[in-house]
Amino acid sequence: MVRRAGRSRFRRQKGAIETLYTAPPADSVVVCLDEMGPESAKSHRGKRLLRPPADAAAPAPRATQEIDYGRRGGGYLFGAFRPASGDALTAPYARRTTASFVDFLEQVEAWLPAEADRVYAILDNLSTHRAPDVLLFSLAHPRWEFVFQPVYAAWLNLIEPWWKTLRSLALKGRRFATWEQICDAVREATAYWNAHKHPFVWGRRRRHRPRRKPGIALGTDVRPT
Repeated sequence: MVRRAGRSRFRRQKGAIETLYTAPPADSVVVCLDEMGPESAKSHRGKRLLRPPADAAAPAPRATQEIDYGRRGGGYLFGAFRPASGDALTAPYARRTTASFVDFLEQVEAWLPAEADRVYAILDNLSTHRAPDVLLFSLAHPRWEFVFQPVYAAWLNLIEPWWKTLRSLALKGRRFATWEQICDAVREATAYWNAHKHPFVWGRRRRHRPRRKPGIALGTDVRPT
């Protein structure tokens, strides 16, 4: 009985979020909120082309990276993402507190179009997202409605795949000496994304993952018997 009740509650919450993505109410805006971090000033792994050895019998070279513990400052990156248009907003904070989240909500409120009658904010169940100060913010801004995703269902928040894009644009393969350098890199990467943005469509396959055809594939060194 308990498991069935939990599953039905999950289906209702999942269905409500999917409906906001696919068929949002008229004159409304759907925005995904989340925090990334903690991020520290350190070396972030990337990709580098390695030339094969001249001797075919020699072992293939391996990429190496210096160990970097990154104890040069850090913080959190707060983000807001609109899947329908692809617009993104980021802001760095030293700590992930209720005061930081409410301050970021004020920035998002000024960033969103004023003509929208309703704002649906999709976010997780972090304690700072349910604090009394957040309730006071919603009372001061009646058009806001917070839609909390189910527990262990981060994949329902479309800002999660966008975080991967931001990491690739701002952090991947780079070394940062200070937290301020990370903030500048994220700011530039966000501006670049907004200049080349595209919407995120719920349920669409990623372009770089081709659809697999049914059947059994035989390798070159496998012979049927």
